[in-house]
Amino acid sequence: MDFALEAAALLGITLRPMTDDDLPFLEALYASTRAEEVAAVGWPPEMQQAFLRQQHTAQHAHYRAHYAQAAWCIVEREGEAIGRLYWRESEADIHIIDISLVPRSRGTGFGEALLRDMAAHAAQDGRGLSIFVEKNNPARSLYQRLGFKPVEDHGVYDFMRRPPHSALS
Repeated sequence: MDFALEAAALLGITLRPMTDDDLPFLEALYASTRAEEVAAVGWPPEMQQAFLRQQHTAQHAHYRAHYAQAAWCIVEREGEAIGRLYWRESEADIHIIDISLVPRSRGTGFGEALLRDMAAHAAQDGRGLSIFVEKNNPARSLYQRLGFKPVEDHGVYDFMRRPPHSALS
């Protein structure tokens, strides 16, 4: 991690590097983001859990293979893991690979504070901030409020980008 948290720090949020010891937490976090969707399929609970475990393993391997130089951080509050934040920096942009919070931390302002800090970090060097967002993601309105605009349609995802010098509302 190479940027200071300001807005997030005011809420007691810290970041630390992810380790392999975090994999069980990360698997449960991933499952919490997909549980409702998978439950709608009607599979028995043990089949749902196995599917979510397999999907997390595949996603983790994909991220590690395709974003080898990324920052992999665990979001903590008061010493407790509450989420993950993965990003990759380039000359033009900081690309958020994934930002996820546990259910009880969603809608609390924690994610917004992290995004504001990332936007401030990107703006220091005249870079934009980008992310792929599912079209039905409830956080989409947050991204739009923070100046992200869809720039490419990727089926169920939009590639959204916040230009380097957008004002934060």
